[in-house]
Amino acid sequence: MAAAPNSTVRSMFERFRQRGARPTLYIVGMMPAAWTLYLALSDRLGADPAKVLERTLGLWSLRFLVIGLAITPLRRLGGPNLILYRRAIGLLAFFYAALHVVVYVWLDQTLDFSAIWQDIIKRPYITVGLLAFLILIPLAVTSHNAMLRRMGGQAWQKLHRWVYLAAAAAALHFVMLVKAWPAEPLIYAAMVAILLLWRVWDRFIDAPRREQQRRTRAPSQQRGQGTSATKVASRDGR
Repeated sequence: MAAAPNSTVRSMFERFRQRGARPTLYIVGMMPAAWTLYLALSDRLGADPAKVLERTLGLWSLRFLVIGLAITPLRRLGGPNLILYRRAIGLLAFFYAALHVVVYVWLDQTLDFSAIWQDIIKRPYITVGLLAFLILIPLAVTSHNAMLRRMGGQAWQKLHRWVYLAAAAAALHFVMLVKAWPAEPLIYAAMVAILLLWRVWDRFIDAPRREQQRRTRAPSQQRGQGTSATKVASRDGR
């Protein structure tokens, strides 16, 4: 009698996972931006609220990039499978990066595009941060199923691997931004480096090993299939 309620609960959870989880993730993911904006409007971000707002938004973009990079290693190591939410997390990283740029252009530089251009030329951390943001734009634009179908899976995957460079540039931007050497930007840089090195190891060392194991098992399976086929052929008079 208890099987039916359990089945209903599982069915409800599956429907939520497929239809409601991503909208919920967007709402929860944008809460830090809404809260920080509220603090800025209520004059509770200190002496330079624009700078605090700008850096907080940029930091959340980097955090979502790290979370997105961690999804595949987490699944491979036996953790939860969050692949379904990776595009939503990537879009949150882009939204925060876009807000970060808007605050810089509008509130920090007061739409003085001449000063912004001079910043890009003279300050390497601005150049690196701009590179990270420009890479995220085509990834965000193509982060939907219609573009996936139009581009084809292989081309789409190749394009979205540029997120690795975007994450590395964002982490470097954060490290170069600070005047001293506090632990926080170094920790984020280390996390990005570890996640990218894991992918290098997985692609060039672990993946060939798995492929070799698969090929080693294949002949024994084929021999077993061949033996069965011989028996069948013998019974059929072949």
